Amino acid sequence: MVEYAQRDQNGYYQVQDVINWFLSKDSMSPKKLQKLLYYAYSWTLALQNEDVENLENKLFDNNFEAWVHGPVLPSVYHDFKTFGYHDIARLEDYKIKFDEDIEDILNQVWDEYGDYNGNQLESITHQEEPWKKARGDCSPIERCNTLISDEDIFSYYIQEVEYVD
Repeated sequence: MVEYAQRDQNGYYQVQDVINWFLSKDSMSPKKLQKLLYYAYSWTLALQNEDVENLENKLFDNNFEAWVHGPVLPSVYHDFKTFGYHDIARLEDYKIKFDEDIEDILNQVWDEYGDYNGNQLESITHQEEPWKKARGDCSPIERCNTLISDEDIFSYYIQEVEYVD
């Protein structure tokens, strides 16, 4: 079955469509799913916008928080918390398509991070500026619900994109 993801009136996709895209690739832990969503969001922000002053092009309209285990979408956490450390099953025989640019970004994120597990991806995000900046003075085990700003995400990942080019 092939489903086509639709943008809303603001040009955003539903986060559930992006979740389904990743789960159609493989089974994974909720932690890995969160980090893949974060990278898909971050890369879209960096690649689909011209500058930090105008960040209208987003993958979806959800905000990441700087939790202990890395960037988290609270609504997705609550949807999948019953899985704990167990994998969410792969969506067999399911395919969701996005527009060409977004499909390309999702594939790049999958190619770059798909072989890592959730703990490895957590470690990577902990070394990156957007999460560290949002955590501020919080200790490594202290609860934190600070939003990771789109401006910080863009500023960090646009440098990574420019470095690769």
